[in-house]
Amino acid sequence: MGYYLNSMEPVENFRIASQSEYFVDKSKILEELFPFFQRADKDICITRPRRFGKTMLAHMIASFFSKAVDTSDIFDSLFIAEASEYRDYLNQYNVVFIDFSKMSWNCESYAQYIEERIEMRLIRDLMKAYPDADIDPNGAVWDAFSDVFNEYNGEKFVFVIDEWDCVFHKDFLKNNEKKEFIEFLAGLIKNQAYVAMTYMTGILPIAKYSSGSTINNFMEYTIATQSKFSEYFGFTNEEVDVLYARYLENEEAPLLTRENLKDWYDSYRTLSGVKLYNPRSVVYAFTNNRIASYWTGSGPYSEIKKYIVNDVAGMKTDVALMVEGEAVPANVEEYAATSMELQTKNEIFSAMLVYGFLNYENGCVSIPNRELMEEFKNTIAKETSYDYLRDFERESERILERTLAMDADAVADALGYIHDTESPHKIYLDETELSSTVKLAYLSARGKYRIEQEEQAGKGYVDFIFYPRNVKEDGLILELKVDRTPEAAIKQIRQKNYALRFRGRMGEKPLTTGRILAAGISCQKGSKKHRCKIEVLE
Repeated sequence: MGYYLNSMEPVENFRIASQSEYFVDKSKILEELFPFFQRADKDICITRPRRFGKTMLAHMIASFFSKAVDTSDIFDSLFIAEASEYRDYLNQYNVVFIDFSKMSWNCESYAQYIEERIEMRLIRDLMKAYPDADIDPNGAVWDAFSDVFNEYNGEKFVFVIDEWDCVFHKDFLKNNEKKEFIEFLAGLIKNQAYVAMTYMTGILPIAKYSSGSTINNFMEYTIATQSKFSEYFGFTNEEVDVLYARYLENEEAPLLTRENLKDWYDSYRTLSGVKLYNPRSVVYAFTNNRIASYWTGSGPYSEIKKYIVNDVAGMKTDVALMVEGEAVPANVEEYAATSMELQTKNEIFSAMLVYGFLNYENGCVSIPNRELMEEFKNTIAKETSYDYLRDFERESERILERTLAMDADAVADALGYIHDTESPHKIYLDETELSSTVKLAYLSARGKYRIEQEEQAGKGYVDFIFYPRNVKEDGLILELKVDRTPEAAIKQIRQKNYALRFRGRMGEKPLTTGRILAAGISCQKGSKKHRCKIEVLE
């Protein structure tokens, strides 16, 4: 056993994790890795934001395959023990486990980081484990592995690499050394006969750093482009249900509700549409018996923050929309803030997705949950450059107040003003374009209401329905019309009985005990004049 080769560290770390109170068994991923041992394309790289369990999975994978010690006492009780090939792979390989985030406290250069630490320790491990191999202690590390392969009957190694991209966040790394690091990884792994399989993980997509064919041997699974392996990073809804039941059993005076957890830590979505919770924050909430923000993304967030604060590429309006719960169209290409100066809105959004600040679904980015929403709000609150957004939020609050007061003329005037000053649609072609102005007008309402658009209600689909977070408050239905009258909108609301939705589905309690208001909103294409009519339905 050595520092990197068949190390005991990942084994002990996973053993402790597997015994923790809120451990979630993700061992089924191991069975999905078995086929890679038989394939030519045996190197995979899975990138995910921080706090999504990448390191624990890396520890588990190293512990399972490693010859370091018999780990059947850990894995016999996990899901993977049910796999038909379980014993064929358990503790059958030499594992090289490298966590690139680990370095000496006084590391000041790339040479210290790679050459004097990682390469030297790898060669030392090999010389100790394979004393009969003719290894040059001053040679290249991949030559040392090749010597072992050739002199020890084709001895192979599983490489488990965690935080592969950590070096890109270090101030000491020069631009030319980024290329050297990629070439180092390529030399160590690419097309090497001694590699049985490589499992690598990090935050940043490796394809963005590899020019041409330097390190094109990896099959890359990213958060935005691949659904495979997604369920293993983050907690699924069903897993949180199990953990919540465990929490209720263990906690004498539980303060968390299931809805709290969903509101604060849910809504990261995979490409296949599966919703995932932030595992680190969920576990901290259970452990502390307290809902709070456990966000600790200081480094990358500082890199991204400058783009938000300085309104690069006109970010302010989109950030304001997302802070109030709206999704914003984006073309995600998975850029990273450390890789280049981001210039376009799509590049900035892509970097924010890579770091876990945004969610991506159906061509739009959004702030995934309340935990991150609070971080964005704190950023905006501290910046004078966002003063106008706070003014806009106050105007939005006034529009909601006027709506609930049934002051239809004031609402119509406000909508006209927002259309003229903020909306990208100067002439409405249909209700969809009118809805963009309505979304802006009622941004601040999301604090008091859960707002759904085009939701099935009664005998049709309502344009906007406002469910009060406090059941004693009024409910609100908005129906939009272009080149028709607000009276026609009210008539449709009544005829299709949209208000029925507030009574709740079978077995549910009513969603409001207050009034149910219907607001018909219209605009004429020619005059651009907005009109509004508000009535009480119940």
